[in-house]
Amino acid sequence: MSVLEMRRVSRVYGQGAAEVHALQEISLRVDAGTMVAVMGPSGSGKSTLLTIAGSLEEPSSGEVMVCGEELSKLSRNARARLRRRSIGYVFQDFNLLPGLTAAENVALPLELDGVPARKAGKAATASLDELGLGDRAKHFPDQLSGGERQRVAIARAIVGEHQLLLADEPSGALDSVNGEAVMRLIHVACKRGLAAVVVTHDAQLASWADRVVFLRDGRVTDQTAPPAGPESLLVRGHGQ
Repeated sequence: MSVLEMRRVSRVYGQGAAEVHALQEISLRVDAGTMVAVMGPSGSGKSTLLTIAGSLEEPSSGEVMVCGEELSKLSRNARARLRRRSIGYVFQDFNLLPGLTAAENVALPLELDGVPARKAGKAATASLDELGLGDRAKHFPDQLSGGERQRVAIARAIVGEHQLLLADEPSGALDSVNGEAVMRLIHVACKRGLAAVVVTHDAQLASWADRVVFLRDGRVTDQTAPPAGPESLLVRGHGQ
């Protein structure tokens, strides 16, 4: 089942001589249970791809489908509800709230979506336990190491009923051992049915993905040959 589908998506910033084509007719499909890694030089459009896939930004042209919903046909409130319920984000700077404990940070998206506080707290604790952070649940972000904060951010992204994970350099602040651990955790979540798009500059970490897409100047320039599997899992660059 397709969780994310981008059809000939382009994003243009500015006008005239200042016009920048951040994405140029990108077509991308990611099915449930699949991890796609996105690689490319700085300015290639990787982060723009994530923000558009997550409905945080609108494309200049093209269509984006998330969990069967065409984003352009949804109201602002409906898009916000889809983000809360179906999409988990891992940002480079973690985006943890400093005044909340690790468990409270993880539980917050569930509570915002109407899950009772006690139930949300139990789900948050279980998610942190899964990532080896059960004993850090009551600590605040400034009491955690960079690796621990990153794992809290991942726990928040995969808790509840999320179907799509979007991660921008999720191992960027980590050493190689913790970086591998993070990718392993995302891999395990995908095996449970999550779909994931992970931006990374590290080829070794990208090897955890089912396939790797390479961007340059807003276009897909290459992709790894998919392993044995259905054609429906292909990620395609328009014009290839």
